[in-house]
Amino acid sequence: MKKVCIFCGSSMGKDPIYKEEATKVANYLYEQKIDLVYGGGNVGIMKILADTTLDLGGKAIGVIPQFLMDIEVDHKSLTELHVVDSMQDRKRFLVEISDGFIAFPGGIGTLDELAEILTISQLRVYDKPLGIYNFNGFFDHLLKFIEHATNEGFIQAAHYNNLIIDDDIESLIQRMQNFKPVQMAHWLKKIKNESSVN
Repeated sequence: MKKVCIFCGSSMGKDPIYKEEATKVANYLYEQKIDLVYGGGNVGIMKILADTTLDLGGKAIGVIPQFLMDIEVDHKSLTELHVVDSMQDRKRFLVEISDGFIAFPGGIGTLDELAEILTISQLRVYDKPLGIYNFNGFFDHLLKFIEHATNEGFIQAAHYNNLIIDDDIESLIQRMQNFKPVQMAHWLKKIKNESSVN
């Protein structure tokens, strides 16, 4: 992986651990010669990731919709800043230019981006790894939902097992480097068979 997109909060979070971990992530990506791709903001965890990367001499690439540029939340010192028309265009561009994705703690926007990648990953629109950085147990409740949906038959077990979940950034990145996508034919055949029975 040469470019990793990080989905994260536009807020800092209440616990200092989120800022500390963002700094750790940026440092590790730089050590591994991996460029940062993110939402282009100069606020919250986004700012910590970008500033740390740039201070180290690394590359920070942002993608931001015009309306956020208009209210001046964009980062002014990025290696590259791509301005797009909408939030949907932002997600599409982030997906196209990145080699992998990490969900870092965040809010509704992070959840939206995570769900987008989960969906296109299981459909194999793109075969790129998605890591969930679950330090501090942040994603525990979401992962319980995904596990429940799997147990109830709405998510294929292979897709659940294909999630890369870790609370250590070095281990997470290493596992992402070894990512192999789920074969699509098997689960499509399964859901077609289920539907023909009813």
